[in-house]
Amino acid sequence: MTDLTRMEAELSARVAAAADLAALEAIRVEALGKTGSISELLKTLGKLTPEERREQGPKINGLRDAVQAAIAARKDALETAALDAKLAAERVDLSLPPPPERRGRVHPTMQVLDEMIAVFADMGFSLAEGPDIEDDFHNFTALNFPPKHPAREMHDTFWLPEDERGERKVLRTHTSPVQIRTMQRLNEKLPSWIANGQEPPIRVIVPGRTYRSDSDATHTPMFHQLEGLVIDRDIHMGHLKWTLDQFIARYFETPMVESRFRPHHFPFTEPSAEMDVKCDRSGGDVKIGQGNDWMEIVGCGMVHPNVLRNCGLDPDQWQGFAFGFGVDRLGMLKYGMPDLRDMFAGDTRWLDHYGFSAFQAPNPATGLS
Repeated sequence: MTDLTRMEAELSARVAAAADLAALEAIRVEALGKTGSISELLKTLGKLTPEERREQGPKINGLRDAVQAAIAARKDALETAALDAKLAAERVDLSLPPPPERRGRVHPTMQVLDEMIAVFADMGFSLAEGPDIEDDFHNFTALNFPPKHPAREMHDTFWLPEDERGERKVLRTHTSPVQIRTMQRLNEKLPSWIANGQEPPIRVIVPGRTYRSDSDATHTPMFHQLEGLVIDRDIHMGHLKWTLDQFIARYFETPMVESRFRPHHFPFTEPSAEMDVKCDRSGGDVKIGQGNDWMEIVGCGMVHPNVLRNCGLDPDQWQGFAFGFGVDRLGMLKYGMPDLRDMFAGDTRWLDHYGFSAFQAPNPATGLS
């Protein structure tokens, strides 16, 4: 019979010296596997006499149990050491700064609106607002749109169902209805102002959402406009040109703007014009204030006498000018965004790229972030 005491001592020594779990598993298989040394000893018990089996059985089983206990203890020690090493290698260093938190971004449209409002505010304009759902009078009739004007048709305008009085409201097609409401308020207050020796002029800008049934790379069913209105005595086109030149220079952060006015037609202004500015289209970007190309930037004109009359103002006493910018389009031009529809797609990846931080340094042109 094999010297079981020496065998136990050798196996225990090898188990204690096992450097890792793989080496320990090799010893287990060698001793306790199907063909292991201890397993082979257990197989011999069946060939022994009853007296020999009673004597050798407890010894061999004791050897097996001792080796199994030694392997289990060593395995536990090796696993504990491996876990301690992993924890030491992967522990959090509390002295390091935390990862940056993701912050929200200011949408380019809101950024552009803030910049435009800041520039006009420095020029003495105040803010005016009005409802998105308008009636026919404020959206069309008061602005000198004839009854059969194409803009009244369904392909340009979102009409609402008839109300209980049979009238159909409309999602405003421009922010110009606010001009009508502003002039009407001026007409209401004129008597008291004149009585007190005050005749303050109207100098307002009207930012807001507008709606038209149109959609392509440069048009969306909902978009943003910013209109301006000045009503005073002795107002002329020179005042309009100076105002727009000053705005374009500051908004595009360029010291020089060369502009031209082309005759156009708008029902609510007479004369009407489209203002073009010099630009450079080379290199894939549009650079305002340089180059030899021209780009239409804004529609404008002198307020039509019929519009003044519709608001109760005497066109022989009061004159004014109006203009209207596409806010989203100005953002595309200044910040290089190729497709207007992306501004309304709700893609946070696009906003991460084109959006603005609310905490960035002020814009030197406008004083805004």
